[in-house]
Amino acid sequence: MTHLTEHSLVQGGRSAALATACVRGGVAAGLGLGALAVLVTAAWISSPYPDSGPGGALHVAAGIWLLAHGVDLVRTGTLSGLPAPLGIVPMLLAALPVWLVHRAARDTLDPGDGNDRPRPSPGGTVAAVAGGYLLVAAVVVVYSESGPLPAELITAGLWLPAVVLGAAGAGVWTALGRPLPGKRQAAAALRATGLGLVTLCGGGAVLAAVSLAWHAGEAQAAFTGLAGEWSGRAAVLLLVLALLPNAAVWGAAYGLGPGFTLGTGALATPLGLAGDPAVPSFPLLAALPAEGRGTWTHWAAAAVPLAATLVQGWRVGRTARGWPARDAVLTALAAAWGCGAAVAVLAAAAGGPLGSGRLSAFGPVWWQAGAATVLWGACVGVPVALAVRAWGRRALRPKPLPLPVPASVPASVPAQAPETTTAGATAGFGEPFDLEAQPEAMPDALPDVTPDPAPGGRAAKAAGTDPGTPAATPAATTAPAPASAPALDLDDDPGYEPYDYLPAAWEPSPPPPDPTKP
Repeated sequence: MTHLTEHSLVQGGRSAALATACVRGGVAAGLGLGALAVLVTAAWISSPYPDSGPGGALHVAAGIWLLAHGVDLVRTGTLSGLPAPLGIVPMLLAALPVWLVHRAARDTLDPGDGNDRPRPSPGGTVAAVAGGYLLVAAVVVVYSESGPLPAELITAGLWLPAVVLGAAGAGVWTALGRPLPGKRQAAAALRATGLGLVTLCGGGAVLAAVSLAWHAGEAQAAFTGLAGEWSGRAAVLLLVLALLPNAAVWGAAYGLGPGFTLGTGALATPLGLAGDPAVPSFPLLAALPAEGRGTWTHWAAAAVPLAATLVQGWRVGRTARGWPARDAVLTALAAAWGCGAAVAVLAAAAGGPLGSGRLSAFGPVWWQAGAATVLWGACVGVPVALAVRAWGRRALRPKPLPLPVPASVPASVPAQAPETTTAGATAGFGEPFDLEAQPEAMPDALPDVTPDPAPGGRAAKAAGTDPGTPAATPAATTAPAPASAPALDLDDDPGYEPYDYLPAAWEPSPPPPDPTKP
């Protein structure tokens, strides 16, 4: 009975956690929609010539919120009376809903309050948060159908769930500590992909900023020509800020080589601007290159993908110093494909239709930008990775140790007698003894040594001193030995043991005598 009660409580806790996650997703959608509604309403109130009431402003806010998720809109109030599509997403505006979904999923799985309440699984968290968010989004899609910017249902069914699920998955990944795949090649490829993508987009932003500064006069003229009142200029400025990430992606696509389209009949690449562009008056579009063949200033844009692939290959090569060459090549290719897929998604979001007819294609072509990124990574990133790996392996090779140099004997130390090659061949006095020395070659004028049972007697008689006198200090015994050892008669010494008694090298040594036994 107790087991069943605990099981039901756990199941009830998990169900409540899933319901809480669903509510968090709906709240995240409401916060994003409410923020845009406040911004659009403020712009409508400050406008001196409002062309619609509060309902129209709310419909515009709903359309912009859907556009931030990648949903194409349809403009019904055109001069020709025909509906025109609008598919370019202000990417900075898309950061708000993506961050809200990310935070909702992260806080659901890891609230950080230290409670032991049941929490849903990672998959359940993604499904619950995305489900609550998409319920609100479906209501907004239906509401936008009666406004001036209705949503296109096909893109609403594709892009909207993909963006929400991706943001929720990123939030769960963050709550789990941003783990990487277990295989080292996959983890290294992901790191190199992120580093190369950041370098590429950063270089594209630099290109766009330099070109915009070069055409500052044209950009200022377009800005002042769009609106004369401060409210209109503020709205244009906010739109320019929201489109700055798009300009960075356009710059990256331009440096990659495929460039971007300016209508169905015009293409801008580093080689030049071909065709008849259909460019509306807008400050950011004033930074576009002029018509004609490209010069060295346009060709210098290739430094952006070159730097990105160099950084990407360096990252792979540095990580793969201890790997086989095959693994390094596969990792570099995986990083190139990952970066190409990310660039293709960004290019698809940064471009799109601005209208019908010639403006139906505007911006970079997603598959061309992705393919060019993969090509750059394969042709430049792979050789760089192999070169960095080879250079790094030089540092990992063990250096040969220097040969030991025999230490030189100081001149002040007297030469010692040569040691015998027989193990344990020492004299009874503890000094090395040469078995091959000829007795007749040694001097005979040395004093005769007779055995003395008293301690120190033999040494005292050999030194010519009285045994009763105290022993000499250690400093006095450090006098240098004579050049040749004296011929001593050791056969009569009772404490002398012949060498024949000592064991050979292959025989075990006898046990030492026990001093306690008599």
